[in-house]
Amino acid sequence: MCFGAAFPEYYFSIPPEERDDRVELTESLCVVDETHFFIRGRVEIPIIDSDELFCWNVWVSVSEDNFRRTNEVWNDPQRVNEPAYFGWLQTQLPGYADTLNIKTMVHTQAVGVIPRIEIEEGHNLAEEQQAGITWQRVTELVEIAMHE
Repeated sequence: MCFGAAFPEYYFSIPPEERDDRVELTESLCVVDETHFFIRGRVEIPIIDSDELFCWNVWVSVSEDNFRRTNEVWNDPQRVNEPAYFGWLQTQLPGYADTLNIKTMVHTQAVGVIPRIEIEEGHNLAEEQQAGITWQRVTELVEIAMHE
């Protein structure tokens, strides 16, 4: 039960014929024009009365310093001790009002585990992340995501 985006939204502002020259992209990291830095992470939403999670794989823009730090500790087992990084959500999620540029915190996880993205208050996505969602809402989100 995990859906998401292969690219940060900003990627689509680059003309397709220029992307090879202007975009560096891996599964988890993206740099555009050597000035815009993105990390892929996961928004986990608890499902009420269940041990399961509904997840969105998303991209978050971070500062150049935090992006460089992410790269420095990428394979370091101690990276779990990193403080959270501030970022801006760069993925439009189906089933929600505009999710672009929502404030987030990026929580580094163990080596090999995608960072956990915490949505800052003020958006219904943050409310769902904190309070959880019903199975009915899961079904609604899955149907919307499958038809995007």
